[in-house]
Amino acid sequence: MKKTVFTGAATAIITPFKDNKIDYESFARLIDWQIDEGIDAIVVCGTTGEASTLTDDEHKDAIAFAVKQVAGRVPVIAGTGSNDTAYAIEMTQFACDAGADAMLVVTPYYNKATQAGLVKMFTSIADASTKPVILYNVPSRTGCNILPSTAAKLAEHENIVAIKEASGNLSQIAELAHLVGDKMDIYSGNDDQILPILSLGGKGVISVLSNPMPKATSKICHDYFEGNHKDSLKAQLDLLPFINALFCEVNPIPVKAAMALMGFCENSLRLPLTEMEDAHEEKMAAIMRELGLI
Repeated sequence: MKKTVFTGAATAIITPFKDNKIDYESFARLIDWQIDEGIDAIVVCGTTGEASTLTDDEHKDAIAFAVKQVAGRVPVIAGTGSNDTAYAIEMTQFACDAGADAMLVVTPYYNKATQAGLVKMFTSIADASTKPVILYNVPSRTGCNILPSTAAKLAEHENIVAIKEASGNLSQIAELAHLVGDKMDIYSGNDDQILPILSLGGKGVISVLSNPMPKATSKICHDYFEGNHKDSLKAQLDLLPFINALFCEVNPIPVKAAMALMGFCENSLRLPLTEMEDAHEEKMAAIMRELGLI
């Protein structure tokens, strides 16, 4: 059995900006707060971290900074995927050398791939990695779906240890769990499906919700693992209105606004992302007030 990278909730952490540069002071404060609140792992430079608009130097600097700031308190998972396999290998090797504990590697976007192409691409990246690799399946963003049979082939690779499943297709995820068994851990990539995926044997969630609510998100998972299924279900359902608000516009627009409302950063994004529409932000803020977040 392969070693599990983390169990529970990992925050797909935002990248704070100020004057169109990474705001490392806010980043450090946010990382420390996440850990103090009991988060189980940190994912840096993922979708929520706006990695697609970071320069190469910023991408590398953000990974290195997160590793240094976390200082071994929880696992750091670095987003190193790309639709250019050579670049993904370069970023993966950098993150390994920088001390990241695992890699999160997304399927190729825009150019997409056949299933055979996915096997070759992920195998090439995993071969170049000295750390565990977590596949990231999010076809709504990439136009490319990792089929369960493909994941099962990739699960044979010693470095490919898990998959972040954000397809939203629970039937597909059930088939995935059936095929991979204990050769690949499964993490929910959707906050509204944490509990369903845990019930299929999932090990946790890579979460947007945990940016503003790390303790509560982790608790959903650990309550389930400890047999407190009723409490886990109640929290999943009670938080559904906030989860829906966090995804009423494309991620990470709403969560960046939420973290700004909580005083963690400026509400600053890079184009093509723009600030949240006023009506949506007002509705989200009302929910946050009900939850005692602001």
